[in-house]
Amino acid sequence: MEVINHPNEDWNTPKNIPVFKTDPILVLLFSFLTCGLYLIYWNIKVAEVLNAVAEREIISTPLAVFSGCCLPIHVYFYYIVGKEGLPKVYKITGELQKDQSTLLIILGLFFPIAAAMIVQGDINRLYR
Repeated sequence: MEVINHPNEDWNTPKNIPVFKTDPILVLLFSFLTCGLYLIYWNIKVAEVLNAVAEREIISTPLAVFSGCCLPIHVYFYYIVGKEGLPKVYKITGELQKDQSTLLIILGLFFPIAAAMIVQGDINRLYR
């Protein structure tokens, strides 16, 4: 039996994570300036990042697009992000794993820009 030594410690992290590092304040600003249209683009990019982190499709592109237009789908989008997407991000970054799905659902229902800022802040930790 042969033991394979890996030269670096990040051998078990996904390598094909697209870079989508944006300041959460800019998410707020662009969402206000475009009357929420930026959130449709933001949903698509976040879905790409979380799918790459999970190494499977947890959020489809049509779901990401329609979640920017329709409130019930928007709440479901944040539920999936909090339940399946962010725990994978916390695992890769080595942070304490927490379930933020309830917080994101409530914020997504009443103030979706705040939920987007929280998610963007957590995604930005991937690129440190």
